[in-house]
Amino acid sequence: MSTTETEGRIYDVAGQDWDELVKTVSESSDERLVVNMGPQHPSTHGVLRLVLTLDGETVTEARTVIGYLHTGIEKNMEFRTWTQGVTFVTRMDYLAPIFNETAYCLGVEKLLGITDRIPDRAQAIRVLTMELTRISSHLVAIATFGLELGATTPMLFGFREREMVLDLMEYITGLRMNMAYVRPGGVSVDLPAGAMDKIGEFLKVMPGRLKEMRKLLDANPVYTRRTKDVAYLDLTGCMALGITGPMLRAAGLPWDLRKSQPYCGYETYDFAVPTQTTCDVYGRYLVRMDEMEESLKIIEQALDRLSGPLKGGPVMIEDKKIGWPAQLALGPDGLGNSPDHIAHIMGGSMEALIHHFKLVTEGFRVPAGQAYASVESPRGELGAHVVSDGGTRPYRVHFRDPSFTNLQAVPATCEGGMVADVISAVASIDPVMGGVDR
Repeated sequence: MSTTETEGRIYDVAGQDWDELVKTVSESSDERLVVNMGPQHPSTHGVLRLVLTLDGETVTEARTVIGYLHTGIEKNMEFRTWTQGVTFVTRMDYLAPIFNETAYCLGVEKLLGITDRIPDRAQAIRVLTMELTRISSHLVAIATFGLELGATTPMLFGFREREMVLDLMEYITGLRMNMAYVRPGGVSVDLPAGAMDKIGEFLKVMPGRLKEMRKLLDANPVYTRRTKDVAYLDLTGCMALGITGPMLRAAGLPWDLRKSQPYCGYETYDFAVPTQTTCDVYGRYLVRMDEMEESLKIIEQALDRLSGPLKGGPVMIEDKKIGWPAQLALGPDGLGNSPDHIAHIMGGSMEALIHHFKLVTEGFRVPAGQAYASVESPRGELGAHVVSDGGTRPYRVHFRDPSFTNLQAVPATCEGGMVADVISAVASIDPVMGGVDR
């Protein structure tokens, strides 16, 4: 810990520092309380630690401490093939796994120079699964937010609705979360029989469920007292801190990468970018609710394409030196390569067998270079900076996770407010610590 004349006392906050922090604060003549909120606090959205300096009930300083969920995902990827990397990135922002996978795969595809050769059906399936995941992520954001403000019904409703989405994702990909479904070149397997009907049923039920949540919260006097004019951060503040996502759009800027820097064919879908101008917690809630309704529109359009012009198309790039086998079938031992594919590589073509063996054991080579690809995740701009040295493994992969950047807004939104409003402020940022610490 150190002191400078210009800035006053500076506190370096890290782990196992509580005694030192208390000692330094006790030397000060000011009467104030320094408290830890987290990392074991139920309403800091995972293992986020906030060190708050209080003057009565008012927060005079708020400092975020991260790193309690560090998993070494980026480093681990340097020791795996390009395709195996997907199973690591999917575990970062664990409420939006498909977005992590897509950002990474778009970066790898840029380096391979195959962006234009990805099958349209695979792109439509990516859009479909991303928008389903966006809905499930926003439902968790609003459900936990309700619970943190003392309202259990929104929490029950939110998780009930999310369960419908997770059931769909399990039916399509085989897993509820951490799916590793998107792969360089396309997706791992086509939509199973009956998936279109299930998604169609979901589209009939979900709009009514969202209206139920709105009835609970939109005009609820207790909710509006806790959210309106709370954690104010205007557009200038958002721009200075690099804030993206619902926080930025609640400050009035319609910045959405699906519109401004389209990917996966989003430019061909018809949807709006919801904004508010309140710059507060309530505005961020409204933006998320509106976004879920827009996502339902996109899912409907993707469904029309998948059942119409794109029906029966391939879901993996035709290049056998890059595309993992995507002709899968359910056998007695679970999901695996289809009998047709096995017959082809084992009895039909020696070259196909060599390709298959090389691809699965060693992996494909990616030309040396670097690329950045970004997607609009439920929390903002999620970018992947992918670097290759020409080998079968990434030289380096670094992610620009929106939760990490958006957490910079904690002091700006909390200082000068009440302790109770810290909960609202952090919930409106909606950070996921898996993505922050990686």
